[in-house]
Parts: sequence; structure tokens; C-alpha cells
Amino acid sequence: MLRPNNESIEIWEQNVQIPTGGAVLEGELKIPRGASGLALFAHGSGSSRHSPRNQFVASVIREAGIGTLLFDLLTLEEESVDRTTGHLRFDIRLLANRLIDATRWVQKEKFETNGYIGASNLRVGYFGSSTGAAAALVAAAELGSAVGAVVSRGGRPDLAGATLPRVKAPTLLIVGGADGPVIDLNQEAFGRLQCEKEIEIIPGATHLFEEPGALEQVAQLAAKWFVARLKSEPRSASA
Repeated sequence: MLRPNNESIEIWEQNVQIPTGGAVLEGELKIPRGASGLALFAHGSGSSRHSPRNQFVASVIREAGIGTLLFDLLTLEEESVDRTTGHLRFDIRLLANRLIDATRWVQKEKFETNGYIGASNLRVGYFGSSTGAAAALVAAAELGSAVGAVVSRGGRPDLAGATLPRVKAPTLLIVGGADGPVIDLNQEAFGRLQCEKEIEIIPGATHLFEEPGALEQVAQLAAKWFVARLKSEPRSASA
């Protein structure tokens, strides 16, 4: 159903629960009218689908005509444990498996979208941040042509390790110019990627892109990357 929002386009939205193994992940699916793709967000521990940064980037991506699925890779209980131990945020295999499960779920789930393009008809891309970027690359490598694009914001793509050369999805790495150690890690990962790839360094930006205009640049770069690579001539909702 349509709900009030602060965007200039009509949005179909639904809160969702995504089954994965023995867990259920909470998320929100939003699809603009005439969408040409769907971006799944994978963020690291300490962030969530409610994060103002994630919400802002997602809104810009939707304004460009790409749907978004923001969901939490960890349950509330797991997040609580991870705040103490810090081990789950670096369990890239676990995070990647959950992203894969979410991808397969959204591609087969049938929603009543009231005339909007259904999520299952849209080509999928990933927007990853922190360790979520590594999970996105591992998932993209495993799913192959099912994933049309990957964008990493201040991510740790190096943690995808030996998986990097197997990624086929066009990949954009975005890093803050004042985030020195992460720049080095991204450049290392960039050299190992064998797919279409670009790296963008935002001058003066730190890890969270909190400087004036920095996150806006990230959002615009991500939206442009997805729009150019997720075109899929989706079927109508009644097809």
C-alpha cells in the first residue's frame, strides 16, 4: 500500500520478515513506481535498517528508480551478543549466507503490489558497508549472474579474500579520502577484482562520511551505478 513519505515519487512499501536458517531477519521493502532494479543493503554490526545514513542513501537510490530492501543481517539477540564479543560482525560466511537467503527469498516471494512492478521481477544489486561489503561480494560471487551490481561504502572488501577474483558483478568501491587504512584495504581488494570495477575516493571524507555533502556524493554515485547496471526490462506484475 502507499504510505506517506518524504520522497517525491510514489512508493509501495511493506515490512517483511526474511527466514534464514534458524533465524528471522526484519526488513523493509520499498519499490518506486516504474522501478528498474532492486538494491539490497548489507551493513555491518552497530548499524541497522533504521540508520539515518542507510535511510538517506536508500531514499536517493529510490528517487533514481531503484527499489530498496533494508534488513538486519543479525537478529536483536545476535546484535546484543556481538556488541560484547565482536565475533559475528566478522563472520563473513554467516553474513553472506544470510544475504544469499534474502536474495533468493525476495526473488521468489509474491507480494500484492497494487499494480507496481513486483520485487521478484527486478534485477538485484547489493549496497554494502563495513563488513557487509565483504558479505555482498562473497554473495555476488556465489550467485553469479543473479546479481547485477555491487556498491561498497567505506567497506572491507578485503575480507572477501579468495572470493574476490570470482566476482562477476560490476563493482564500485567508495572510500573516504581521510580514511587512510581503509583506502589501502580497498585498493588491495580492487587489484584482485577481475570484473568491471571502479574506485571512488571522496576528498576529505572520513569513515562514516559525516562531512557536509559527503554522504550525498556516496548516494549519487551508488544510484548512478545501479541505474546503469540493473536495467532488466522487468515483466509486469500480472505476467
